[in-house]
Amino acid sequence: MADFVIPIFFSCDENFLKYCMVSMSSLLKNASAECLCRIYILNTDISDEAQKTFIEQLDSMKLPAKYEICFEDVSDNLNLIEHEFPLRDYYSKTTYYRLLIADMHPEYDKVIYLDADTIVQGDISALYKEDITDYYLGACHEQVMVQIDEYGEYVEKCLGISRHNFFNAGILLINCKEFREKQLLHRFLEELHNYDFVVTQDEDYLNLITKDHVKFLDQRWNTEIFREPEYPIEEANIIHYIMFCKPWHYEDCPYADIYYSYAKATPVFPEIEAGMKAYTDEDRARDKKGGDNLLNLAIRETNREDNYLRRLNRDKRAKDRVDIVKKIEEFERDGRFFEDVEDDPPTKPLLPDDIDYLHKTPIDKLKTKVAFAQAHKVVDKLIKNKQLIIKDMKGIEHFRNLSSGAVITCNHFNAFDSFIIQLVYEAAKQKKRTFYRVIREGNYTSFPGFYGFLMRNCNTLPLSSDIRTMRKFFEATNTVLKDGHFVLVYPEQSMWWNYRKPKPLKNGAFIFSAKNDVPVLPCFITMRDTENIGEDGFPIQEYTVHISEPIYPDKSLPYKKQTDQLRKENYRVWKEIYEREYQMPLEYTTIDLPDFDTLK
Repeated sequence: MADFVIPIFFSCDENFLKYCMVSMSSLLKNASAECLCRIYILNTDISDEAQKTFIEQLDSMKLPAKYEICFEDVSDNLNLIEHEFPLRDYYSKTTYYRLLIADMHPEYDKVIYLDADTIVQGDISALYKEDITDYYLGACHEQVMVQIDEYGEYVEKCLGISRHNFFNAGILLINCKEFREKQLLHRFLEELHNYDFVVTQDEDYLNLITKDHVKFLDQRWNTEIFREPEYPIEEANIIHYIMFCKPWHYEDCPYADIYYSYAKATPVFPEIEAGMKAYTDEDRARDKKGGDNLLNLAIRETNREDNYLRRLNRDKRAKDRVDIVKKIEEFERDGRFFEDVEDDPPTKPLLPDDIDYLHKTPIDKLKTKVAFAQAHKVVDKLIKNKQLIIKDMKGIEHFRNLSSGAVITCNHFNAFDSFIIQLVYEAAKQKKRTFYRVIREGNYTSFPGFYGFLMRNCNTLPLSSDIRTMRKFFEATNTVLKDGHFVLVYPEQSMWWNYRKPKPLKNGAFIFSAKNDVPVLPCFITMRDTENIGEDGFPIQEYTVHISEPIYPDKSLPYKKQTDQLRKENYRVWKEIYEREYQMPLEYTTIDLPDFDTLK
């Protein structure tokens, strides 16, 4: 049987080669015997003699894993794209070589990249077997951004990436197929022209061009020696001695003993030991100053008036959308979750005689049929032009298996999200049950032309500022649910454009559920950026709809407690989906955050 080949890439110069040997020897001591580790050392300046010596020394250790070593000079590849680089010396830095791997090796669909300041305690084949089919790469969260506020502020305010979704680029599982198809090397080169990231440099660029397309791996695959991990160090599959915390310079470096347990078994240990003894207090003072300088640099970049995100918002993005994003940030800080951030059309009151909620007349039924046909043409065109992208509908069986009417809940983030749920309803093939949606009064009474026609005729149940009309609304909605149909309600009340977090929920949807003894079907739509840029200058979003199991009212409870329980459970389900899919905790910037369980 042929060996299971794992392509693994390091990058270093000749001076760092000895540390690369320690990392590599740890990898080969712990790798599965079933695999062949095909290891490439990317470089531009390692001499033939140094290469020969390295291989001889590694072979002399009689390591248990099967391996091949290839020193790969990247100079020719750099020369091919040298004309695309700005006039600065980025491409001479070994940290940038990882961006070349996919194009240099079209024979690989997936590879591992490792920094040389690592110790691999786990079986590297387990990392390689991680499924990253739907992602550009797999990586672990960068703990520095999470644990030091100044760095977290930097990535959020300069790059527009959550500190909880920023990865460390020292250990990567790269989807080379996606890198090539999405031309990520070219996108990196474009960003080099656009902005000079000087804090974490290539890590910043990598996070920027792969945003929303990263599978975050168990942190044990990149245990950064920065602050104490949340698990025993023996469980760390890879130990990463980041920044200035290098065990070959500092004997008191955390877990230096683990590093030296591997280093002492290599022929290069005397050289490493000599380097430790030669490292002076002046060198250590320089390291401390370097750490302080890096932190100050992050603060300066964050506060720059023309930092990357501010420049992008000023130069390429529609001002009205940028203002909306800023307003959402303001409303979240202030806890104004139930208020819209965009101005509704002027509201004309909806009076009782203005509407037949159930569209009983033949002319109303004809209008509904025409409206849905026209709406489908609009939605189908948006989908064809990739202006509306629905990647997946997960849990569709929960919708399909409903045998009664139900209140459908969904997060509210744009004018088309109800059409997305309409498509879910159609995919569930619940043809015997009609799908209705609750809309705002102004959307029904004040929208002109074509879209106004859709608002008034696509099985909509408009709210009203008139109490008499609201009585009709409640009667109609209760009738619809009792007759076994579905009603889409937005329990967040407000619409915040492309806002990804679940907001606190109002009671209305859950009152209908409890009163009519029908389940709540929680739907939550997650988003990720695509490479397609919309007319507003923002990435077009790709949507995944998550349909959870229905939540049934507990009839043993008093009516009010039924309502509260349904609301709390719906929020819990949404929170769980958010944290699982975005791979980050649900946190709000709100000062004096209220108890969401008490909100009505």
